[in-house]
Amino acid sequence: MKALNRIVSGMRPTGPLHLGHYFGVLDSWVELHQDHQCFFFVADWHALTTEYAEPQKIKGFVPDLVKDWVAAGLDPAKCVMFQQSQVKEHAELHLLLSMITPVSWLERNPTYKDVRDQLDGTKDLSTYGFLGYPVLMGSDILIYKPNRVPVGHDQLPHLELTREIARRANYLWGDTFPEPEAKLTQASKLQGLDGRKMSKSYGNAISLGENLDEVRKKVSTMLTCAKRMRLKDPGEPDECNLYPYHLLFTPAEQNVQIAKDCRTAAMGCGDCKKIMADNLIKFLEPFQVRRAEFDRNPDLAWDILRDGNEKAREAARATMDELRCKLNFNF
Repeated sequence: MKALNRIVSGMRPTGPLHLGHYFGVLDSWVELHQDHQCFFFVADWHALTTEYAEPQKIKGFVPDLVKDWVAAGLDPAKCVMFQQSQVKEHAELHLLLSMITPVSWLERNPTYKDVRDQLDGTKDLSTYGFLGYPVLMGSDILIYKPNRVPVGHDQLPHLELTREIARRANYLWGDTFPEPEAKLTQASKLQGLDGRKMSKSYGNAISLGENLDEVRKKVSTMLTCAKRMRLKDPGEPDECNLYPYHLLFTPAEQNVQIAKDCRTAAMGCGDCKKIMADNLIKFLEPFQVRRAEFDRNPDLAWDILRDGNEKAREAARATMDELRCKLNFNF
């Protein structure tokens, strides 16, 4: 079975992307799509696993995700961007794979347990859709027969489950699916404004499309080094929530001086925040200029998806035609 030089990955449309998304996922996507055949999808069916009571919210986030992807550097001419729900073959493969996936495999999924416990009492997650979403995720991947899937360390159990499902399907129905390898992505180095994981639900994130004046205000509230209770107190950049932002957005020579001034209390945290805010805004400005092109052409994001949907359908149909023949379901 020949491994195709393909990459498959997706994101749930649940709101604006923030800096954590960029440095945790998008920057690796931009690099990968330069020399791989990449399929990137808007996972709107996956959004229903937790947002099933308010599906009307999801559609509005779909084009916004594409806008952020393109603004971040993804070129629609170099990759396939598509909407999961518009490629019905995903659902067909999900149905078939659900027939052979033991429930015990799904119940041991650590993310299932973590999210269920986190949202317990706020949403009813005792649904098959939530329990079985790894089967749908496996279908999203396997239908394109990729050889690599970009994942963070926390997503490795999901990919291993996909590989197990592929092995079981190949054993029962004949070799159809390559077992995709993990392309490990580096976890985002940025914590939220308050030192916790950057998350929209925590209200501690800076969105990529956020108003730049609001960005400056948010930076001014950021948690810094706990050792600096007073202006004259020396600090430690390695223990400061702000300094990792400098490492990403501030020129290296300036960072050396900032670290020195922090440790000797020659610079206060307020001035340090102003420097970082200036450099962060310089980083965000080109992104927002590119995104503004979509505001002038509201149909552009949907046009990109329509084109990508057809390309994705073509690849998905080829896999399903092959599998139907092996199952003797073809006519």
